[in-house]
Amino acid sequence: MQVVLAEHQLVLGEAVLTETRRVLAKKLGLPGDVVERLTTFLRRHATVVTGSGELPIQGVDAADAAVLAEAVAGTVDWFVTGDHRLLATRDLPVRLVSPRDLWEQFRRAT
Repeated sequence: MQVVLAEHQLVLGEAVLTETRRVLAKKLGLPGDVVERLTTFLRRHATVVTGSGELPIQGVDAADAAVLAEAVAGTVDWFVTGDHRLLATRDLPVRLVSPRDLWEQFRRAT
């Protein structure tokens, strides 16, 4: 996270923040105060954008389309995702990269 914050601008959408809160609370069972601290940290250190609705992209579900719309609204250089189905989708309006691929790019750059 330090490399991202020190050398890059972190861009997050409201849909991602909402999903982060849900996963941390429901799936991981983190206490509400921990979830609040984390999302407050992310909001403080990121540019938070809202997309202009969903992008009509064939083969992408509505939730992913909303997140992609936020990435487009934030004019991101990289969209980092571990979603293999999304990574396999072609002709998207943003450049997708897996967390591992992003890590490898950072390692090669240093």
